[in-house]
Amino acid sequence: MKVSELRVLDVINIEDGRRLGPVIDLDLDLEKGVVKGIVIMASTRSRGFFGGGRMEDIYIPWDKIIKIGIDTILIDGRDIVSISY
Repeated sequence: MKVSELRVLDVINIEDGRRLGPVIDLDLDLEKGVVKGIVIMASTRSRGFFGGGRMEDIYIPWDKIIKIGIDTILIDGRDIVSISY
């Protein structure tokens, strides 16, 4: 599977069935040649002054990925962490 193919898959949390967002980056260990995790961009709906939502990045370790299918990536969503850049 190519990295570009990961970007079009829906990331689904199996805990609650929620769609989390698209894959935007990979965390790679170049010395070992392995994928350590994926980063997805998830929207959170905050009720700010103008009512707009804000975007957060969420890091998902590779061991939390249950299955990569044709249309979706299923993850175990417990203990996922938002990243602020």
